Amino acid sequence: MSFLNETHDPSLQSWIESANLPDNGFPVQNLPFGVFRPTGTTEGFRPCVGIGDKVLDLAALSSTNPFQAEAAEALAACMSTTLNRLMALTPAHWSALRLALSRALRKGSDLQKLIEPLLYNQASIDLGLPATISDYTDFYISIHHATAVGRQFRPDNPLLPNYKWIPIGYHGRASTIGVSGQTFPRPIGQTRPVTEGGQPGFGPSTRLDYELELGIFIGQGNEAGKRVPLRQAESCVFGFCVLNDWSARDLQAWEYQPLGPFLAKNFASTISPWVITLDALAPFRTAPARPTGDPQPLPYLDSVGNREYGAFEVELEVLLSTRLSREQEQAPFMLARSNFRDAYWTAAQLVAHHTVNGCSLRPGDLLGTGTLSGPHAGQEGSLLETTQGGKKPVQLPWGEERTFLQDHDEVTLKAFCRKPGYPMISLGACSGRVLPALIDDL
Repeated sequence: MSFLNETHDPSLQSWIESANLPDNGFPVQNLPFGVFRPTGTTEGFRPCVGIGDKVLDLAALSSTNPFQAEAAEALAACMSTTLNRLMALTPAHWSALRLALSRALRKGSDLQKLIEPLLYNQASIDLGLPATISDYTDFYISIHHATAVGRQFRPDNPLLPNYKWIPIGYHGRASTIGVSGQTFPRPIGQTRPVTEGGQPGFGPSTRLDYELELGIFIGQGNEAGKRVPLRQAESCVFGFCVLNDWSARDLQAWEYQPLGPFLAKNFASTISPWVITLDALAPFRTAPARPTGDPQPLPYLDSVGNREYGAFEVELEVLLSTRLSREQEQAPFMLARSNFRDAYWTAAQLVAHHTVNGCSLRPGDLLGTGTLSGPHAGQEGSLLETTQGGKKPVQLPWGEERTFLQDHDEVTLKAFCRKPGYPMISLGACSGRVLPALIDDL
């Protein structure tokens, strides 16, 4: 099955010259969606598409009626403050709008004069949360992360028996999801007693961590009681973003049994402002990395198509800066690199499993992949893995060290796709900074 069309031609150039620069991340082959408003204004946020170092105001473009049929219907859905209305349409609408925008932004387009006044410099805008997120589910799809963490607690049997059969997940908290640039106070809560049967501790977390993830935005959903078959699951996926699901490991260790994460996870999650569609990622499809000899998924989680092209080659990076490094004007330190292709479960499998019991998904719902670690050293998606639970501090080039995050630390996650002969496709960046705990009322 071919997912490629004329929008994926690597030779395409835009009349916006910055989109043609090598590795700019937002060439005409990408066209990610977001919401924006001019910096320093109280204007409402409205949908946009990224192109080079510009954004195109889709709400303003809609008022000019430049497109026809499904592309026009999709553009009309951008007369809003979020992407939810666009997400609620069909994949045919999303593809039609992407094709129309691609043609309008290519060199030689008849729409150049119409569009030029509707462009804004990315340096002069604020990007907002792309959608109203009503529900958030976080999964655990990296077998390398699950094994590394499990080994710290169960050295002889790191993976639980269900891991290779079922996509593990838990229901997160949508109200504390923020967009890149989010700041949040260090969480406070209970921690495990020092002695068995003793009184638990209470106070600011001392084992605060990041989690390197991707987010999956749901487009059209499903009615309650109607599950989504695997073969149709990708029609429910509008696109991907970068996600940091911050975690308080000491709170988590005390609370997670018997019902799983709670206060250790729901204080903050940060996403990138851009949503990259499945169409834009089509050139980077690949086969999932399920090892030979592992059990094949149950029939509702298995198909020939998913086995052949259900995964995506998406490179991931984690960078850390501290208050000291910023004062010294030092570049952020690269903590780790990994790749989405190494995940054990695919996006389609997550949707199929999430709905198999009749659970309904809605436009704008967010699914997290869970920490995306690789099989080798330097590919850890969290400090819990990198420092082996705090036993092996990371040495930073400006003279500090870290086992877990300290106040004023800033973590930046990046994701992008590269292949020979094709422009780099960026999923944007996701940055967040830890502030001191609010302890005045303790």
